[in-house]
Amino acid sequence: MLRNWDMPIVLNGDSGKALHLQIVQLLSDEIRSGRLISGAPLPSTRSLAEKLDVNRKTVVQAYDELHAQGWIEMEARRGAFVSGKLPVLDAKNISTKTSNAFPLLLSASPLENYAKSVKGSQNADGIIHFSDGVPDSRLVPFDILSRAFRHALIASAHANRLAYDDSRGSDLLRDAIAEKLRFERGMRVTAEQVCIVRGSQMGIYLSARLLADAGGCVVMEELSYPPAREAFKSFGIDIKYVAQDQEGMDIDALENLCRSHKISAIYTTPHHQFPTTCMLPIDRRIRLLDLAVKYNFVIIEDDYDHEFHFSHRPMLPLASMENDGRVIHIGSLSKVLAPGLRLGYIAAAEQVVNRCAAEILLIDRQGNALTELAVAELMNAGEIKRHIRRALKIYQQRRDYAVDKVHALLPDVEFSIPPGGLALWLGFNKSVDIRRLQNDCLANKVSILPGQLFSGADKKVAAIRMGYASLNEKEFETGIKRLALSLSQQIKK
Repeated sequence: MLRNWDMPIVLNGDSGKALHLQIVQLLSDEIRSGRLISGAPLPSTRSLAEKLDVNRKTVVQAYDELHAQGWIEMEARRGAFVSGKLPVLDAKNISTKTSNAFPLLLSASPLENYAKSVKGSQNADGIIHFSDGVPDSRLVPFDILSRAFRHALIASAHANRLAYDDSRGSDLLRDAIAEKLRFERGMRVTAEQVCIVRGSQMGIYLSARLLADAGGCVVMEELSYPPAREAFKSFGIDIKYVAQDQEGMDIDALENLCRSHKISAIYTTPHHQFPTTCMLPIDRRIRLLDLAVKYNFVIIEDDYDHEFHFSHRPMLPLASMENDGRVIHIGSLSKVLAPGLRLGYIAAAEQVVNRCAAEILLIDRQGNALTELAVAELMNAGEIKRHIRRALKIYQQRRDYAVDKVHALLPDVEFSIPPGGLALWLGFNKSVDIRRLQNDCLANKVSILPGQLFSGADKKVAAIRMGYASLNEKEFETGIKRLALSLSQQIKK
């Protein structure tokens, strides 16, 4: 078996202690400290002897002693491994020592619960995860994608394009995205107004960074995307929350906020409001843009899943309307393909894009050139559009199936059938303890996202966000039955 890393073992010839016992002591210390974990392979006796410049018999003798003491296991033709019978190192001891040294770095984050709750794939532990609305990466045409990666690697190597490049991203991908935004979303945008980022969350973070010195506050809906909320807070930006209803942001309430506070920006998800899935109607969009001009604030439009709209042609984004350059439009290719590819973009005024590129130099230098070139090839060849059409049909079928199953198995739950997106927002009777339901669900091997996770004020919300797109019909049916069982158990108690 290949051992990729050398261990820092240094013997002391002047210590008076036998060399094989020194090796025993050093390796047992490595195991005891947790640096060598259970099952980890050890170097062969020959390679370790060469590294330490000792006779191989010395290492053999040391390994025999470690084996006799129970530190390691010896397997014929495979070598030596740290024993799998050893107790796991207690991580609490390390955490306590570390937190004393770095109290600020390890203080609790509001996102910890959200990060633990949100999982897009099903684990080997048999738990069904109702995600916050991630796609099914199993639908990605991997043969086409792998071919595009191969082309990108060969072309980049031949053209010497794997060195540092434009921090705004690949020219080819920015051109392709700008063209897509012009033709499919009605936006007057060029490649110079596009910056590639590692997913929409990075776009939100960069937007927050640009607002950090602007003064004033950022306004978000009472229920909104937790990582966006924490991105603004991380720069010390004050957040005000505005009421919302079944159509999204309450614009009257927003105007009242504008009259009493200096607003620097509004963060919104107008196409499919996160987490409630509703779509902001055109009259509210017009009023929102008018308020931006009247009260001189920026609109950060998170258009995270624009492509997945079922009932009619997707409504054009705020950035497509006359906006005086006040809209920072953030989009994602991760939802279209797979979250693991980490591709998103910012479309905004050129000076905003250039400032974002300067900030990228501080944290990332540039994106992943190979991924960007591969995806650009797929976009230019029409493969992305074909994949979206295929995926859209599957996700609409899954939405309809999910709606039928919720009606059948959770008859007392209230919800509106979303016109698009990849999740449902389910409202429960206020007598239902959602946190308790979450725990009961986990006991029944299903994971749900309680509405309280999305509340800026951490209020109890008698609802859950249920992502359905990442689950096939069999997986969804299993999950919804387990949820229904958990809910019935709470009602009986």
